[in-house]
Amino acid sequence: MHDTVAMLNPTRTNLAPIPMECDAPFLKVTGELPRELNGTLYRNGPNPQFDAPGAHWFVGDGMLHAFHLENGRASYRNRWVRTPKWLAEHDAGRALFGGFGRKLPGTPADVTTDGGVANTNIIFHAGRLLALEEGHLPTEIEPGTLNRRGYCDYNGAIQGPFTAHPKIGPVTGELIFFGYNAAGPLTPTLSFGSVSSSGTVKRFERFDAPYASMVHDFIVTENHMLFPILPITGSMERAMRGQAPYAWEPEKGAYVGVMKRNGSAKDIVWFRSETCYVFHVMNAWEEGSRIIADVLQYEEPPLFNHPDGTPTDPKKARARYCRWAFDLAGNTDRFTQTYLDDLTGEFPRVDDRRAGLASNHGWYACANPDLPMFGALSGIVHVDGKGKRLAKYHLPAGDSLSEPVFVERSKDAAEGDGWLLTVVWRAQENRSDLAVFNAQDIASGPAALVHLGHRVPDGFHGNWVGAH
Repeated sequence: MHDTVAMLNPTRTNLAPIPMECDAPFLKVTGELPRELNGTLYRNGPNPQFDAPGAHWFVGDGMLHAFHLENGRASYRNRWVRTPKWLAEHDAGRALFGGFGRKLPGTPADVTTDGGVANTNIIFHAGRLLALEEGHLPTEIEPGTLNRRGYCDYNGAIQGPFTAHPKIGPVTGELIFFGYNAAGPLTPTLSFGSVSSSGTVKRFERFDAPYASMVHDFIVTENHMLFPILPITGSMERAMRGQAPYAWEPEKGAYVGVMKRNGSAKDIVWFRSETCYVFHVMNAWEEGSRIIADVLQYEEPPLFNHPDGTPTDPKKARARYCRWAFDLAGNTDRFTQTYLDDLTGEFPRVDDRRAGLASNHGWYACANPDLPMFGALSGIVHVDGKGKRLAKYHLPAGDSLSEPVFVERSKDAAEGDGWLLTVVWRAQENRSDLAVFNAQDIASGPAALVHLGHRVPDGFHGNWVGAH
């Protein structure tokens, strides 16, 4: 997998894992950290303990990185998530699993079958800090220490996989979630449900999608849930033949299932459109009988091949900011896709107090089109509610950054009034900084930088948890 990425990005070298866990209690700060910024930025991403031959980047062991900010000071801690897989490999001193939960030849029979890596996201809801990946239940993490407490199944109320991208309703405080492969590996069944703001599961149901698909993210608005079924397909037949369990099959078409939040799975209406792939949704909302969703859309996905092993087209394997529109009152089952910008981008975020509601501010990481570094995210874009670009910031050549996370200035601050936090890799020095931007003025560059002595490898997602 690393080879594929290296081919795409010959100059990018922040993918390799780091081999250590450490604590850095007093970090040097350039500029001034805002005094109101009290809490912890948690980030998660793949950091394999051992090299597994042929393993996909998506399946490395989860490592958490916590940047704690308090009264203008900063500290850092990182820990592997001590999953059953991590513990078994740690005891053995070698890799025991290949990708997607497969045991490697020669792995003893009594080793756990649980290949979960808890490596994709980390959220805080109903008093619990949860490390998430899409193949397993949430993993509860102890704040501060980053120790693993075990799986969280809400007293047995949920089973099976659980998305890395649940949505927290800003009005109700409930957590809305789904899971794919809900009837077992590479099945077309999805589960969905909700957890109340106090941590009680209110519903848990299942339905069958048109085909088995890798469903990384979904869409929630005030009154609806939308499930995108896009053709990175799962196939047990392929997996049994030793081929890729997930592959790009554009002929399967693009479906999005629309369901009322208080409705039932049997009422899902399936919309169709041009074949595409989406990993991440920025936000979505309702306008009368229409649903609008802003996504980062690929014509073809990166990092996955066709079933015969041929790669997807690198020119098409870049995501651009795109608006989907569904007319629930119309007489068509087609939804529209309108690109709003031509920049290559990923990891979109909004002010989470507007999640599922019309919003006037969004941010995403973007690539510099002028540099020969396809895929390396080296800047941030700020857009308004119409998708118009308000500002852009680019890092020095060669540096790259992670998903930008918005933190509001105070609970009652206006939408978009706050900061943007992102972890920056400094290519020349081969180490990382935490950059703090004024969210409304990213073009001026970081207001403060927190300097680490080592690098934080490219990861996936993170969230801010304010001091309680």
